[in-house]
Amino acid sequence: MFSYVLLMIKYTKGIRLSLFSLSLIFNVVCYGQGTWVALPPCPGVADGVSLLLTDGTVMVKIDSGGVDTVEKMWVKLTPDAHGSYANGTWTMMHNMNKTRLFCSSQMLKDGRLYVAGGEYGTGDRNGETYNPLTDTWTLAGPLPSISRFFPLQIYDGNSVILPDGRVLQNCVLPSSIDNVIFNPITDSYSVAPSCLGGADEAAWLKLPDNSVLFIDIDSKNSERYIPALNRWLRDDTLPEMLYDVFGYELGAGFMLPDGRAFFLGSTPHTAFYTPTGDTTMGRWTVGPAIPRGLGAVDAAAAMMPNGKILCTFSPQAVHDTEFKIPAWFYEFDYLTNSFTEVSACAGGDTMDVRCSMTGMLDLPDGNILVSVQNSNQYYIYVPGGTPVASGVPVINNITMISCDTFMATGTLFNGISQGAAYGDDWQMPTNYPIIRLENHDTVLGDLVHYARTFNWNSTGIMTGSMPDTTYFTLPGGLPYDTYNLVLVANGIASAPTPFTPCNAAGVPQVSQSADKIIDVYPNPTTGKTTVVFSSGNGCNYRLKLVNVLGQVIMNKQGNAATGLTTQVLDLEGVDKGVYSIVLQTGMSINTAKVVVQ
Repeated sequence: MFSYVLLMIKYTKGIRLSLFSLSLIFNVVCYGQGTWVALPPCPGVADGVSLLLTDGTVMVKIDSGGVDTVEKMWVKLTPDAHGSYANGTWTMMHNMNKTRLFCSSQMLKDGRLYVAGGEYGTGDRNGETYNPLTDTWTLAGPLPSISRFFPLQIYDGNSVILPDGRVLQNCVLPSSIDNVIFNPITDSYSVAPSCLGGADEAAWLKLPDNSVLFIDIDSKNSERYIPALNRWLRDDTLPEMLYDVFGYELGAGFMLPDGRAFFLGSTPHTAFYTPTGDTTMGRWTVGPAIPRGLGAVDAAAAMMPNGKILCTFSPQAVHDTEFKIPAWFYEFDYLTNSFTEVSACAGGDTMDVRCSMTGMLDLPDGNILVSVQNSNQYYIYVPGGTPVASGVPVINNITMISCDTFMATGTLFNGISQGAAYGDDWQMPTNYPIIRLENHDTVLGDLVHYARTFNWNSTGIMTGSMPDTTYFTLPGGLPYDTYNLVLVANGIASAPTPFTPCNAAGVPQVSQSADKIIDVYPNPTTGKTTVVFSSGNGCNYRLKLVNVLGQVIMNKQGNAATGLTTQVLDLEGVDKGVYSIVLQTGMSINTAKVVVQ
């Protein structure tokens, strides 16, 4: 029979359970709607969020397994040659600059990762960015001050990426109405409009019109942030209380394929929200009750490619115990508005942990990665059914920039939802394009390679027929062959497009980078801007200014001298917006952003 050992330890937000021994007890278990697969043990125990990088690898926050440990450590999961994450390889990554537990996170459009704050640790006054090309962390900030007596602190605040690529960040302290905006071009913060009610413990949800919806803490009030207006507006009142009365916790929120939003309560209540698509109020209606009187008490959930939501629930919080065990796993079907119980990831009906200890992530192969805090055992849930047709990306064209860098154009590159969610403690959206190259080798069988995407034009969801673009670079050493190229959003893959690299000698390692290889000033600009770049021993160069639709607005070329090269761009008459500067020197591609005001 299935067995595992549990050690219960008091920790911070109620009871934190340390699974210091959780055996690899099976390979595959079939039960209910899907299938569970156990991964090889991770080098450290889960201590936070799992995140999908744009090259198809996964990075997870870990610690060394001590009691009450808050650390800086991350591990990367790389799928095997056949694209299997279950048979993937764990490798250690460089540590963050600050310690963080329960911190904010967002994938930036240039391919870097943003993290900020932390309910525990030393990072409450700073964010930082991770560059996967150099495996380095760079501090951002510090946070601006709104008062000399009450400095802003990012606690377990929520965050969301805005249409222009900046990040709206809740601070929680000194008040959970306080917000800042992180600018990835300058790696700095500015003060943002305050919420109308408290956002602590709330789940922020991106709607198709790019507004951000949430429910004020310990209330039935809701509000939305309108990016175009830079304002929070009061929205409809909920028919039921979704927050519990003791810990004021809440579950995750999702956009459903049918256009409704769905929020899970830490009470047995759920609610649907119908958006209007403009600044007028939407409408809340009662959702189905969570079975057994359970609640999503600060719990993870994930939208699967079939449109259903994988959820974890635990008993409701009561006056003497905020977080209770065990945890049940359910699938929510939006077509029938019903919940179906599935097995727990370690076998059996339940898992002897609280649901708030679970974490989830949408993988590019359509499966869900599931973690359990303080355990080094990760699991994959393989859902049944077929992908939602309205969420299938479409590739219209592949344009070659160089032999290792390309641009894809099409629709629905960002999917119809944000993917997995948790609430206020972690954010792990995957509504950005991932590119996979598939081919067959007579000896090795079916092979899978992931490209690295960057500078996609949209951060939205449910964009319909609006044109989408993304740049991508091929992995170093990719063999010259004919491939099926698919673009994935939240685990839903496009139809394959035939693709052949142009270099018969193989693809060299790419030097495209998201760090400060190119310097642009002034930035933002209202007229001329200067581009400075390192040209080594001298070379021919081509410099392009590209808009968010992938259209080349300006094209400069010349012969760079040894050392630094300066190129002035006259942007007077260029429409306001965010543009990419694409620099090609020989076989190398580097990019930067410039904002025209």
